[in-house]
Amino acid sequence: MSGALLVAGTTSDAGKSVVVAGLCRWLAREGVRVAPFKAQNMSNNSMVTADGGEIGRAQAVQAAACGLAPSVRFNPVLLKPGSDRSSQVVVLGRPVGVASALSYRERKAELMETVLATLAGLRADFEVVVCEGAGSPTEINLRANDIANMGLARAAGLPVLVVGDIDRGGVFAHLFGTLALLDAADQALVSGFVINKFRGDPALLEPGLRQLRGLTGRDVLGVLPWREELWLDAEDSLSYAADGVVGRPLPPVGEQWLRVAVVRLPRISNATDVEALACEPGVSVRFVTEPSRLADADLVVLPGSKSTVADLGWLRSTGLADAVAAHAARGLPVLGVCGGFQMLGTRIDDRVESGAGVVDGLGLLDVGVAFAEEKTLSRPSGTAFGEPATGYEIHHGRVVRRGDLPGLVTLPDGTVEGAAAGAVLGTHWHGLLENDGVRRALLRWAAERSGRTGFRTAADVSFAAARAAQLDLLGDLVADHIDTDAVRRLIDQGAPAGLPTLPPGAPAL
Repeated sequence: MSGALLVAGTTSDAGKSVVVAGLCRWLAREGVRVAPFKAQNMSNNSMVTADGGEIGRAQAVQAAACGLAPSVRFNPVLLKPGSDRSSQVVVLGRPVGVASALSYRERKAELMETVLATLAGLRADFEVVVCEGAGSPTEINLRANDIANMGLARAAGLPVLVVGDIDRGGVFAHLFGTLALLDAADQALVSGFVINKFRGDPALLEPGLRQLRGLTGRDVLGVLPWREELWLDAEDSLSYAADGVVGRPLPPVGEQWLRVAVVRLPRISNATDVEALACEPGVSVRFVTEPSRLADADLVVLPGSKSTVADLGWLRSTGLADAVAAHAARGLPVLGVCGGFQMLGTRIDDRVESGAGVVDGLGLLDVGVAFAEEKTLSRPSGTAFGEPATGYEIHHGRVVRRGDLPGLVTLPDGTVEGAAAGAVLGTHWHGLLENDGVRRALLRWAAERSGRTGFRTAADVSFAAARAAQLDLLGDLVADHIDTDAVRRLIDQGAPAGLPTLPPGAPAL
C-alpha cells in the first residue's frame, strides 16, 4: 500500500485545495506517481471527466498538477447544494438523488465503504495519494458520521496536516483550537501545521511558532507567503466577493478597457467560467449583485446556476432582470452560460429541479427549455466564432424548442448548440471561454457591439499556460517554504508516535 496523508483546514477556504495542488505538483516534479483525493466535496464548481462522470473542479485541477486526466476516483462523493437545506448527491460521478442534511447523514456508512474502497484502489495504483479534507475537521456536531476529515483519517490511518489562513487573523487560535477540540485518537493523527497567506517578514512569526510548538508538541512545517498571482480555479464560489473584481486585471493592449459584469447568483455554479476572461489584458471582470453595477458594463454574463428557477426569481426580485433586459435592449452584449442561458429563454418547464412547472424566462432568446430527470454530462467539441472549441456540459435543462435562431457552437455533424440573437448569446457549454481563439473572438465581438473601438485583444494569452504557471508556482512554494523532508516522512511512516493530547478534547466516539 502506498503512502498518503490528509490536508485538513481550520476553516473552509483556508487553503486546503491549493496546498494539496502544490504538494501534488512538487511530488510529480520529483518523479513520484501521485494522485489527489477528496472523499466528499460540497461545491457547485464541477467538471466532467473523460468517461462522463462529474467531480469537483478543484480535484480536476489537482489532477492536472499530477499530470493526470480527471477521474471520478479523485472525488467519489460530490454534494451540489440546491438550497440551504438540500443537495444533489453525486457518487462516483453519477447523481443518485437529492438529500437533506439529516437524510444524508443516514447514508454515510454506505458512502464510507465507497470512499475507502476508492482510496484503497488509488493507493494500490499510485506511490502517493494526497487527500484533501472538507471544511474543518473540528465540526464536532458532525464528527460521528464524518467521512471526509478525521473519520477518513482514522479509518485509513492517515497522518494529518492542518492548514490555517493567517490573512483572516487569529491563526494561532484556529490551529490550537482545531487540535484541542478533537478526541485523543483524532489528535494522535494531527502531525503538524501549515500557515497560509502570510504577508511580511517571517521572523515576526517565530515567537508564535515556538509557543505553538510548546503548547501542542507539533511543528509548523511551513509558512506559505501571500502571492497575488494565485487566483485561478477558486474551489468555493464564496471566494468571490459580491461586487468584487476577479483576478488581477492587466493593462490594456489598446486604448480602452472592456468591462464585464458577471451576475453573482445565489446558487451560482461553475463561477470559474469567467476567470478566463480575467486573464486577458484590458478586461475588467467584476461580480455584481445589484442593478446599478450593470450601468457601465460592456458585457453582462449570466453564469450557471444549481437552482435556475429560484435564481431567476432572485434576478426579478432584485431588479437585475430588468437591468439585464435594458442592457440587451440598448444593443449591448449579454452572454448566458448553462443556467444563465436557460434564464434568457422564453419558457422553462421545470418539474425536476424546483418542481415549479412552467415559468417565464427573460424572453431575450426564442428558446424553450424543459428539465429532464437524467442529467446531461458530456465533453463535446465543435467550433464557435469560427474557432475550434471544446467544453463540458452539466445540466438537467434541455432545449426543446428553438426559434429561427443560429447557434453559438456548431458541432462536427453540423448541428448547433446554444443560440444567438443580435447582442444576446447563450450556451450550455462550461469551459468554452478557456479556448483562446473563442475567447478573443467573443471579446472582439463584445467590444464592437459596445462601441469600445479602442479595445484590442492580445495575441499570446494562453489560459492553459496561465493555469500551468500557477500550478508550477504552487509547486515552487511547497518546495521553498515547506519542510518537504518532514512531509515525506509523514507520507512514508505515518503520524509520529507519542504526540501529546491537548485538553479538553472531545468525548471519544
